[in-house]
Amino acid sequence: MVKTITIPEIKVMAELITNMKHKRVGILGGTFNPPHLGHLIIAEQVKSQLNLDEVMFIPDYQPPHIDKKTAISAEKRLKMVKLSTMDEPGFKVSDIELRRKGVSYTIDTIKELKLKNPEVDYYFIIGGDMVEYLPKWHRIEELIKLVKFVGVGRPGYRKESKYPIMWVDVPMTDISSTLVRRNVKQGCSIKYLVTPEVENYIHEEGLYRE
Repeated sequence: MVKTITIPEIKVMAELITNMKHKRVGILGGTFNPPHLGHLIIAEQVKSQLNLDEVMFIPDYQPPHIDKKTAISAEKRLKMVKLSTMDEPGFKVSDIELRRKGVSYTIDTIKELKLKNPEVDYYFIIGGDMVEYLPKWHRIEELIKLVKFVGVGRPGYRKESKYPIMWVDVPMTDISSTLVRRNVKQGCSIKYLVTPEVENYIHEEGLYRE
């Protein structure tokens, strides 16, 4: 006896097939001035816990913050991100914001990525300290319809937001780009704060000494 498949069943099957084809990609954006092991820990934990296919690192060209950060050239920051991630096949690097130049608004990046890769589901990773600033993000109401936000828990910050956030707990470290730059300027070691490749590059290029 041949079973008749109903219209609702066909729709469910079509949706399942579509979802099976969707690639799940995390996005970790930032100035990466320089990239450090804390960035890699976050990316690996989010990728593992959410079962993502990969995590894409996207250095910004000009962060849309009021307190502009003094950063080295975009080319050198991009080079260090590539050096940091070169040994992990699940980590990718994109220069999409550096090529676009101007202020690096997340909405512009996501719309460009979705246009080129409509079959990909994107998960934008932010620290717990950034969650409270989401209402101030450029075109946030439009952005939350295009991407899933993943919040990384941090001590002292509540896991609360009026926006849908997927929370992931990761091992907390006090490593920061500010710490790395300060250590270099003061002639202190940055071993175990950044990858050996980035450490060598910083010393070879004479970065952050002034």
